[in-house]
Amino acid sequence: MSEQKPRPDDGQREFADAAWSVPSYLLSGILIWGGLGWLLAKWTDQAWLIPIGVVIGAGLAIYLVYVKYGRVSS
Repeated sequence: MSEQKPRPDDGQREFADAAWSVPSYLLSGILIWGGLGWLLAKWTDQAWLIPIGVVIGAGLAIYLVYVKYGRVSS
């Protein structure tokens, strides 16, 4: 049986996947958690919940990006 060798463009493909997924994680985190903050703000009449939701969403998205792409593989 022949051993599969990595194609030369595999590194570029991984970079392209990361280039699309990192902004999508950030955008979706901000939109989802900001949306939850907006819903809670409408429900409780507390406008300060919107920026709290946005900050939490951005923080969690950055953490998710770090967990997925930030670790050095050995």
